[in-house]
Amino acid sequence: MIMRKTFYILAAILLSVLASAQTSDYQRRYNALLDRVGFAGVGMETLIENWGKAEPENPEMHQARFYYCFVKSQGTEVISRSEPKYLGITPVLSLKDSIGADIHYYEVFKYDDELFGQAMKALDKMISLCPDRLDFHFLKANAYLSYERDSPDMAISSIMALAYDYKTSKSKWHYHDGVQEDLIQVDDELFAQMMQEYCYSMYKLGTPSSYDAFLRLSQRMNEYFPKEADFLGNIGSYHLVVKRDFKMALKYYDKALKIDPDKVGIINNAIVASRQLKNDKLVKKYTKMKQQ
Repeated sequence: MIMRKTFYILAAILLSVLASAQTSDYQRRYNALLDRVGFAGVGMETLIENWGKAEPENPEMHQARFYYCFVKSQGTEVISRSEPKYLGITPVLSLKDSIGADIHYYEVFKYDDELFGQAMKALDKMISLCPDRLDFHFLKANAYLSYERDSPDMAISSIMALAYDYKTSKSKWHYHDGVQEDLIQVDDELFAQMMQEYCYSMYKLGTPSSYDAFLRLSQRMNEYFPKEADFLGNIGSYHLVVKRDFKMALKYYDKALKIDPDKVGIINNAIVASRQLKNDKLVKKYTKMKQQ
């Protein structure tokens, strides 16, 4: 019920290695080994340890250590749930129990807490060395999202703190998208798009805790970026989907459409809310907006 932007940063941890401006010998050796064995393959731990002794303040070394520990910490497990969807994913298998009720099985990540903690320690060091690198902050939020599953408390705290720092800091912020060689300087429009992706991520999890995080982040971003229609639309969708308060949903959709009347996704949601209210007049109103 919310519009997705075209800036995808949340499907998974961004598995890319960023080359520094002056690539060190260890960086070249790391990249060569990475191509052969992956982030946590044979020989990677020894190389990273030696790299850390030689260049303890190199953020790329700490990034390599983060990926090594994060990947090593990951495992999978199969859990059963009654819901036909869980964390936005579809089941790997669905069966009936002894009384005919549906049981759905999902394959999800699980983590070794000690290794995950080591990964986050490396990530915190990266951020301390390069506090204006948004991609490093995003790695932290994404790691928490994967680790916490259906209760993204640490993830939303990290994202809200980042949004506050962005709005209050006088620093110029930068981002590496894993594709372009150079860093991208971040402006308000790009930052708002990135935050909308996090709103979508929280919404997609579809749990009470994640819906609450979705609302909190959308409200905060609406305070920071009042001219961005998407955040108002998000608040409307919270009332539509979670609260089933269709009048309140329309209130926020109308506010959003005053800012940007061409938001087709928000118009579609307004039509859904109007139909739930059985208000044909409103349905015709929003349908006409969609056709203009």
